[in-house]
Amino acid sequence: MDNKINSSAALWNAANEKLTEKIHSQDIGHLIRELKRAHMKSDELYVYCSDCDKALIERVLADYPFTLHFNVTDMSQLKGKTLVHYKSGDLPDELAAMLVLATKYGAYVEPLVSYLDRRFGRTEVELLHSGYFLHMKSFSILSRPSNRIVKRALDLVSAITLSLVAIPIGLLAALAIKLESPGPIFYRQARVGQFNQEFDVIKFRSMRNDAEKNGAQWASKNDARVTRVGRFIRKTRIDELPQLINVLKSEMSLVGPRPEREVFIKELETVIPYYRFRHAVKPGITGLAQVSYPYGASIEDAVWKHKYDIFYIKHQSLLLDIKILLLTVKTVLFGMGR
Repeated sequence: MDNKINSSAALWNAANEKLTEKIHSQDIGHLIRELKRAHMKSDELYVYCSDCDKALIERVLADYPFTLHFNVTDMSQLKGKTLVHYKSGDLPDELAAMLVLATKYGAYVEPLVSYLDRRFGRTEVELLHSGYFLHMKSFSILSRPSNRIVKRALDLVSAITLSLVAIPIGLLAALAIKLESPGPIFYRQARVGQFNQEFDVIKFRSMRNDAEKNGAQWASKNDARVTRVGRFIRKTRIDELPQLINVLKSEMSLVGPRPEREVFIKELETVIPYYRFRHAVKPGITGLAQVSYPYGASIEDAVWKHKYDIFYIKHQSLLLDIKILLLTVKTVLFGMGR
């Protein structure tokens, strides 16, 4: 019996060591995506597109739990099925007419990108094309002036209210920063905001004063440039509190895509489709990407965060903003994301 127990313990320890090694050797965001994918139910998806777009769709959907069927016209197979179309203006007339007819037979028909938005809460930016941006109703925050008015009202009321709490916390943070390391309390840095206009984002300094003596660098999760006080205020998001000033000045919003530096934007826009479209709205102190995706500082991480940013721009609403703010509180309490 003891031998069996020892043998089982040895096997368990070996398996645990392998799992730990795998976790440390792989990007945590990739692992989370793989775990989610493993628990997804595989669905049949009927896709209607031109022949030249088929390879793109197969590649983009390769990691999704779909069995793909392209341009099926047999109505007997389509009752109760989900039919998605891509670039409907490029479809042959007979396929377009068939999709209209399919709804009469109980098929559910919608654009591919909209279907993926609804199912997974993010936008596959590789599938976007100019048509989405020309039809501004696809982007609620841009097409409805009332949305902007309500959003600005929420920003002002929330920023003023939060300032009452932020001031005493900020005074303690300022004292701790000054006592730990030489240099200014606040850190100002040029970021790109709405309509590609630069502004100075304001934060509590969380790094050494000479953090960028060798030039601009991507921040990383365990960045050696971060001070001990800086580590705490970054984890709790206290370092972001001075950005309430940016919100009051209408340079930022409480919720929106995080503002980035021009030097990094120039790099990212070469590999991420429509990356500058994030500047159609005000940047935010927090955003859907920050509460939906784990911390990451790689190009791949930027791609995934952009999917959530574009989804947010397309579907922004008061309820979505409130949901993101509540999730941000949860993120701060449990120390996830960034």
